Amino acid sequence: MATLRNLKIKTGTCKRIVKELHSYEKEIEREAAKTADMKEKGADPYDLKQQENVLAESRMMVPDCRKRLEASLSDLKGTLAELEESNQKEGPEIEEAQGTIKEVEELFQTTEA
Repeated sequence: MATLRNLKIKTGTCKRIVKELHSYEKEIEREAAKTADMKEKGADPYDLKQQENVLAESRMMVPDCRKRLEASLSDLKGTLAELEESNQKEGPEIEEAQGTIKEVEELFQTTEA
């Protein structure tokens, strides 16, 4: 059975994963700039290869993070639906969960377009 505590936990999980996703995206930008700078300056091929590996690892984390966010979002929606069925339709936890769902769905729409 869904409780407000579970809802709050799942809302927090979604928010944390969104934050993590943004962090990886910033890291990719930073590492891509560093790699381009190293190429421009004619860095040692070994160092350049290591930097490219770092960039590739960062890029691999984004799809994984998105997959976890999708799973967390569907979990949150399910919990919210259970609470609404049991006539708990108001309260700060409910509003926060609805806001988080809206934010995550907008994030998916902007990255898919």
